[in-house]
Amino acid sequence: MKELDGFLAAALQFAALEVTLHKRLADGLENVAESIAQTAKDEIGFYQPAVGPFQDWAPLAESTEADKARKGFPLEAPLLRTGEFRDTWEHEISGFEAVVGSKDKRAPWFEFGTVNMPPRPVLGPAVIHNERTIRRILGRAAVTGITEGTAIHSVLGYDRQI
Repeated sequence: MKELDGFLAAALQFAALEVTLHKRLADGLENVAESIAQTAKDEIGFYQPAVGPFQDWAPLAESTEADKARKGFPLEAPLLRTGEFRDTWEHEISGFEAVVGSKDKRAPWFEFGTVNMPPRPVLGPAVIHNERTIRRILGRAAVTGITEGTAIHSVLGYDRQI
């Protein structure tokens, strides 16, 4: 643990701590957003079970499957025809904000459904599936940012490097 020799040393240490914490959290947020986007991509083409408040994906209509068969697209693969929709999922980071989504104009129709199509949510379930990862990555980022990656004093119940 660092010892601070006066107010100036303390002020400098706290300023450096803020920079380190910001960098670790920004890196953690990037990793979290990337994980959510990848999970969203991985869900497309496979029937998804219910998770959290999201219902399971309804089977594709017979007419949809017939159209896909006629055009040579994979069957029993919801939201996947050419793979174009799957490949549009991305993430952007700005400060401590992350945006994960698809710029495909059909994404809201798929996510929330329409009068003629049941919802097949992608983003909400991807976040839920990553809940443990989000907590682990951002928790570790916060702790390593605050402790600068050094061991937490054993008096606090830790005896290892973060």
